[in-house]
Amino acid sequence: MDQVVTFLQALLDQTGAAHFSVGNLVMIVVGTTMIYLAISRHYEPLLLVGIGFACIVANVPGPPDDVPGGPAISALLYAVKEGGLFHYAYEGVAKLIIPPLIFLGVGAMTDFGPMIANPKLVILGAGAHLGIFVALILAKLVGFSLAEAGAIGIIGGADGPMAIFVTVKLAPHLLGPISVAAYSYMALMPMIQPPVMRLLTTPEERQIPMAQARKVTKREKIAFPLVIAIIVNLFFPPVAPLITMLMLGNLLKEVGVTDRLAKTAAGGLMNVIIIILTVAIGSTMAADRFLTWQTLEIVVLGLIAFVFGTGSGVVTAKIMNAFLKTPINPLIGSAGIASVPIAARVSHIVAYQENPNNLLIYHAMGPNLAGVFGTAISGGILLALLGVG
Repeated sequence: MDQVVTFLQALLDQTGAAHFSVGNLVMIVVGTTMIYLAISRHYEPLLLVGIGFACIVANVPGPPDDVPGGPAISALLYAVKEGGLFHYAYEGVAKLIIPPLIFLGVGAMTDFGPMIANPKLVILGAGAHLGIFVALILAKLVGFSLAEAGAIGIIGGADGPMAIFVTVKLAPHLLGPISVAAYSYMALMPMIQPPVMRLLTTPEERQIPMAQARKVTKREKIAFPLVIAIIVNLFFPPVAPLITMLMLGNLLKEVGVTDRLAKTAAGGLMNVIIIILTVAIGSTMAADRFLTWQTLEIVVLGLIAFVFGTGSGVVTAKIMNAFLKTPINPLIGSAGIASVPIAARVSHIVAYQENPNNLLIYHAMGPNLAGVFGTAISGGILLALLGVG
């Protein structure tokens, strides 16, 4: 009988079941919650389903020999396992191949008309980035280095590829928790932003109608990506790779003679990149790496950055109203953070709940698109000040 027990114990030791921990269970619950929110609440399912699934599987232990000298985690999914499938997906993120390709696809899907039609709303794209610098200061105060604090602060820009880009330059060892925080909070913005927006506005302000914007010409839309690409490469070279690809994608869309390329960038290519990106990010959420005080601090600081960014955008819009003859709805100020089109959609939904006749989605896209440039400028400033080219 003792021999049978010994044999069974030895057999169990060669499976992942013997190494399953409470931490693994916690992270599996986190991954399951992400998938639940994607399905039941429709919170950015393109992001949360892939991240949640990879998080779950990355926390199913394998035999300890899978990762010599390391934790008992599936060799297929553990990002640091050289030769594993997800290792190469993660390399695409870490070596900054994936972020520019995401911007290419986003550019091919984006109509910059709302921002061109109402240039003054660009101010909201700057005003909604206070969270970056609040989080940076707080991160430095709690013990992170200045470079690490800069990488953590960029979470507040609500731009996943930019967060990855800046983090790889400043603090590559924090890429896992920062990318998870950035993309998770982007997906959860319908939960995070509305309470802040309602707290800072009155019912009357939330019902302010927006005047119809002027029609933007085709010539303006073609000139825009060319001009922006030149300006960014001249004055913000540290982040030029991302914005250049964004503008290339937009040019492919607007010129009217490269529809096939634009559709590929916005469709099939973008879908493949999203799968690779979400799987790579979720695979970094193994319990032994993710359930640490440092990660918890990053997650909390990221939330603070999102809250302050949302609030500063709304307050900026209210300040602008003091100088404008025709007031703007301050709810569109929260769309000044860079998560396109999530932030604009949240502004529209909150306004619609106050007044079903008040449709803000087009107007909110102006500051939302400006927020992309606001985050790029903030990231460029951080990289320049911290000596990273």
